[in-house]
Amino acid sequence: MEEKEKKFKVLFVDDEANVLNALRRSLRKEPYSFFFAQGPEEALDILKEEDIDLVVSDHLMPAMDGLSFLKMVKSLYPQVLRVILTGHADLQLAIQAINEGEVFKFLTKPWDDLDLKITLKNIFDFIDLRRENQILLETVKKQQNFIEKLESEHPGILSVKRDESGAIVLDEEDL
Repeated sequence: MEEKEKKFKVLFVDDEANVLNALRRSLRKEPYSFFFAQGPEEALDILKEEDIDLVVSDHLMPAMDGLSFLKMVKSLYPQVLRVILTGHADLQLAIQAINEGEVFKFLTKPWDDLDLKITLKNIFDFIDLRRENQILLETVKKQQNFIEKLESEHPGILSVKRDESGAIVLDEEDL
């Protein structure tokens, strides 16, 4: 039986309910789980309860700006990718957010529905690759540890004698 694919979870944070409703409508047919918060405090509560993959936050919010909120998310949940979605496109803010590693992507309002869907797909492809890379890295580390253990228990087991043509040479004394 094939393992069921993980359904990605996205948390949208915006102080304007109409923006959250528009996002909900735009993405209703997408194969992801969506969570919506009307501010950083509500978002942090959701992050405590859910294994969120991506946080998409507005920047200008009354209690805390989006960049400060995403810095907090990065600190508390470093594995969660972060995106700013703002109606106040400020090039300096975008540069600062990306350079400091606080956000993966910077999107502007109003968004194009197709562009948003493609962006989400690309982000989740990146997350899949990052997870696969982590699994491969852990496998290589286990293999390396096994090889080191073998060599320490049986010195020379990893050395192989070869002739001029590259063929492996086995001497009776080696058996």
